[in-house]
Amino acid sequence: MSLPLVDFDERYRAISARDTRFDGQFVTAVRSTGIYCRPSCPARTPKPQNVTFYPTSAAAHEAGYRACKRCLPEAAPGSPAWDVRGDVAARAMRLISAGVVEREGVPGLAARLGYSSRHLTRLLSSELGAGPLALARAHRAHTARMLLVGTDMPISDVAFSAGFASIRQCNDTVREVFGLTPGELRARRRTPALAVPGSIDLVLPYRGPLDASGIFAWMDARAVAGVEEAGPSSFSRHLRMAGGPAWFEVRQDESSRLHLRARVARLGDLAPLVSTVRRIFDLDADPLAIEEALSAHPELAPIVARTPGMRVPGSADPHEMLIRAMIGQQITVVAARTALTALTAALGERAEDGLLFPTMDAIAEHGAEVLRGPAARIRAITGAAAALADGSLPLTVGDDGVEQRARLLAMPGIGPWTADYVRMRVLGDPDVLLPGDVALRAGAAAVGLPAEAKPLTAWAERTAPWRSYLSAHLWRAAPVRPAGPRRAAPPSAQHPIADTLTKEKS
Repeated sequence: MSLPLVDFDERYRAISARDTRFDGQFVTAVRSTGIYCRPSCPARTPKPQNVTFYPTSAAAHEAGYRACKRCLPEAAPGSPAWDVRGDVAARAMRLISAGVVEREGVPGLAARLGYSSRHLTRLLSSELGAGPLALARAHRAHTARMLLVGTDMPISDVAFSAGFASIRQCNDTVREVFGLTPGELRARRRTPALAVPGSIDLVLPYRGPLDASGIFAWMDARAVAGVEEAGPSSFSRHLRMAGGPAWFEVRQDESSRLHLRARVARLGDLAPLVSTVRRIFDLDADPLAIEEALSAHPELAPIVARTPGMRVPGSADPHEMLIRAMIGQQITVVAARTALTALTAALGERAEDGLLFPTMDAIAEHGAEVLRGPAARIRAITGAAAALADGSLPLTVGDDGVEQRARLLAMPGIGPWTADYVRMRVLGDPDVLLPGDVALRAGAAAVGLPAEAKPLTAWAERTAPWRSYLSAHLWRAAPVRPAGPRRAAPPSAQHPIADTLTKEKS
């Protein structure tokens, strides 16, 4: 089971076996060469006395090592630990990847986490071997490498897209980290990049297997017209970034690679956009570890084997996710999509070739004119939008899960299903079960698990910390019901969040 390893001998066995499951979870620094590698590096395994393991590449940078030119550890998928863990270090890593340090500096990051800059630096240095500036610098180096190898963007644009303040800073960092200039790093790529005017095209690394058809079908069933478009092997959408409107498309090719095409209004939004897309597709998950743990239970082994590489999608925007969850609670998927499409058509902003989901201000001020249903429910939605707009309800990818849940439950009209669903989608929390979900309980009954909320909750405790993935498998196992006059969605479209049944009991 490839949970994060803490023992030197365990890690050394992993690098001796060149086990790809651990790529991105730690790096191996070799004193005799001055370089660090991913665990699966094909180079000769170094002697134990020459090895130091670091939790992050930033820690290896700070210790004076440079990245291996052969295995390029910066190209590995991200660590699943930042989703499994909910501590300050994990929250900081999620915010750093979202570009908070570039936009707000270390003081802004520290304020979001509730610490002083000095204490946060001390905490992260102790926990991860590097402070927030070094971690952000490593993230910028990773983004620069990705763009240099995967696109034909001018090096000057690469520098600012990666979040560097100047071209010189980018050149110096890339040379220090990789032992190559940006031009030399680009020259080493194996295949030419695709030149698409006005956009980029990148290959997104992930740990296989990947249930791509399931996640694309799930998105297709819930796509809001004008904002999102999905097909059997692609998904695209418009969204807001800090610098303005953006657009992306993820498409799977015949070799099962995921390609990201994107357009941004400001180059500095590109790195946060890539991080957002990785969260949406849950690409930093470790499916082999999850499946090994779930398959240990005889009741689950058959359904896990039927769908290898199950993912639990994240959210494009935390505020949007809460509104979508509140509109979708207690109604069918089709009805929720109809309501969201009407809301967006009336209040959304026009973007190039599409629409942006309405702002929270627009929903707070005019949502009651568009939304249909019980007055109390509409007041709850517009009230939540107002609280998100004025900042009285914080909701970010870096929230503490317990505190976020408590804040949401304190809002009128938000119950446990909605609060936990948002935690699953926004934070990427892998250990959320929704026992009030009718479809989930139907799936549980179909595979021989308790169908009532209390006994199902008790049984599911044995699958921690992977209850979100248990939920995804149970949703997939739920019997499909007709969707009414509209063509019923195929079984794969039910993955992984609910089906056309009513989603919340109360």
